[in-house]
Amino acid sequence: MYWPNCGKGYLGPGGLDNYGKYFNCTGGVAGYIDRAVFGNHMYKHPPCQKLYENKVYYDPEGILGTLTSILMVYLGVQAGRILNTYVNVRDKVIRWTTWGVVTGLLGGALCTFSRDNGPIPLNKQLWSLSFVLVTSGMAFVVQAFLFMIVDILRKWGGRPFFYPGMNPIILYVGHEIMRDTFPFAWKPTTETHATYLFMNLWGTFLWVAFSIFLYKRNLFLTI
Repeated sequence: MYWPNCGKGYLGPGGLDNYGKYFNCTGGVAGYIDRAVFGNHMYKHPPCQKLYENKVYYDPEGILGTLTSILMVYLGVQAGRILNTYVNVRDKVIRWTTWGVVTGLLGGALCTFSRDNGPIPLNKQLWSLSFVLVTSGMAFVVQAFLFMIVDILRKWGGRPFFYPGMNPIILYVGHEIMRDTFPFAWKPTTETHATYLFMNLWGTFLWVAFSIFLYKRNLFLTI
């Protein structure tokens, strides 16, 4: 799709991306539609601003991203229906695996099995169709694998992921409160994907450790 001053097909963060060639095209067509509909009533400091120094407003949870997120919810419902509808273990695993392979291949075809190319590149901020299909495909396959290993063969109890699942409310609220506080997070000296990845993995490790601490002391918060 073509939109003014941005050409056709660009879906990137704008700003310094591509040497500033698409400086005011943050979010591609998704950002253009949101700005046309909502004007200045949008998220003013998107995460991509830290790396690409873009200036235009952009909401990562905009109109087009909402539509594709609805598709992901549908795929999750499908996974749940398979679990509840079929009694035989083989029937469940085959269906999860089939859905995983089909959606994964469709998503891979849309991005030509690359990170930045294809008709619809992988883009989490835009929640692009290829991103939805690829991640959903992975989730279907992981669901089938964990179902066999944890529930059927009893080879693994799901730890350490079991512990955060016992206290999700405390972890969610705690993360929101402490998201910019050391040692859970800090201001990196060099703002790159690698440094943010390390910081977020470290923060996740600390919250998992905290959930284990709560579990060992029988401390749980439920609604």
